[in-house]
Amino acid sequence: MSKQFDVIVIGGGPGGYIAAIRAAQLGFNTACIDEWKNGKGGPAPGGTCTNVGCIPSKALLQSSEHFEHANKHFAEHGITASDVKMDVAKMLARKDGVVKQNNDGILYLFKKNKVSFFHGRGSFVKAAEGGYEIKVAGAAEETLVGKHIIVATGSNARQLPGVPFDEETVLSNDGALRVGAVPKKLALIGSGVIGLEMGSVWRRLGADVTILEGLPTFLGAVDEQIAKEAKKAFDKQGLKVELGVKVGEVAKTKAGVSIDYTDAKGEAKKLEADKLIVSIGRVPNTIGLNAEAVGLKLDDRGAIVVDDECKTSLPNVWAVGDVVRGPMLAHKAEEEGVAVAERIAGQHGHVNFNTIPWVIYTSPEIAWVGRTEQQLKADGVKYKAGTFPFLANGRARALGDTTGMVKFLADATTDEILGVHIVGPMASELISEAVVAMEFKASAEDIARICHAHPSLSEATKEAALAVDKRTLNF
Repeated sequence: MSKQFDVIVIGGGPGGYIAAIRAAQLGFNTACIDEWKNGKGGPAPGGTCTNVGCIPSKALLQSSEHFEHANKHFAEHGITASDVKMDVAKMLARKDGVVKQNNDGILYLFKKNKVSFFHGRGSFVKAAEGGYEIKVAGAAEETLVGKHIIVATGSNARQLPGVPFDEETVLSNDGALRVGAVPKKLALIGSGVIGLEMGSVWRRLGADVTILEGLPTFLGAVDEQIAKEAKKAFDKQGLKVELGVKVGEVAKTKAGVSIDYTDAKGEAKKLEADKLIVSIGRVPNTIGLNAEAVGLKLDDRGAIVVDDECKTSLPNVWAVGDVVRGPMLAHKAEEEGVAVAERIAGQHGHVNFNTIPWVIYTSPEIAWVGRTEQQLKADGVKYKAGTFPFLANGRARALGDTTGMVKFLADATTDEILGVHIVGPMASELISEAVVAMEFKASAEDIARICHAHPSLSEATKEAALAVDKRTLNF
């Protein structure tokens, strides 16, 4: 006999588990299905983000940053540290521990909010009386019926054509997080978020890292001035990034992998490496969903087609996160999950794509919200720009990290903030002020007039806002 629910969420990543919790908070009898397994075969909700994405990568970035500080920067603070070594196995064990804490936290939240959790793969069977029949294929097969279905099945790493991931030599983000020893030579294809973050981790630990990027510009989605500042910092660190390359044959060798490519000048080259991380984007995950059984419409990329409210082609079937249009970001998925649960309850869920922040957790960190200078120029928008360097910020000097700047872009007539772009220390935290400001349609003058604590990195935000009106106080 099937179990009946008001809302069934397929997928327990950021979009899915948050949607389930919010639906339960709104009084719906809610189930969440997720198949991710931990090393012991038990449930590991949290999706790509928690298991092989945002959370473990930040754990490794933190460990590797500590190692680099001990080796290269402690001396300037008067700290003598000699013969510093990295125990990679222990670093990975800590990362796994952080992941488990997050997995267990989600299971606790399900219990706290009375969400019924089913461990297995969820798929459509048919439309049924009272909604849709969903099969859970796990240790014990279950049949559920839900009035409303929220699909939150996430995305998978995109493979190079003809070069499948083996997670030993050719690695996706998953394998990149499980490398058991520091490779002497590490190659990456793709200089996006994953490429730069994973490249940074292994470079800090001693790997010779080369990133091959097909686009002629570095971080094309980032404000050009910010991207140039970041590139300067990465070059200085020894992270080699080759732009405008065309990758040819990729072959596994006895030593690892060889990559034939043509550089930006048209010269044929070969790169030999112990490991290759492929980070050329992600594709929506609808494998095994059995969408065709109920006529759920997919687009050419395999993403579920939704409208502005995340409604699919089927009544009472919704989809959120990486499996639909829009940026593949965990926090975007969470906002859509909450919004859909509230729409099911007859409320007005809110997701503003124009104020979704982006972050790259390298050192320096890169964060931004809103439009870039090049986008404003392309759109013919008249704007004013203001920048302030961390070099002139007292807290940054005390930290010993003065790389980068804060940049404000504001409407030339109304002074409304159109974009804020940061490269430098703790950019991931500083960007939140800009998100709040833009959500409330604040002006640059508003931020310039607000008192910021001294000394703090946030003063650079205030000063950049002042710079829009050409009246910085400390530069």
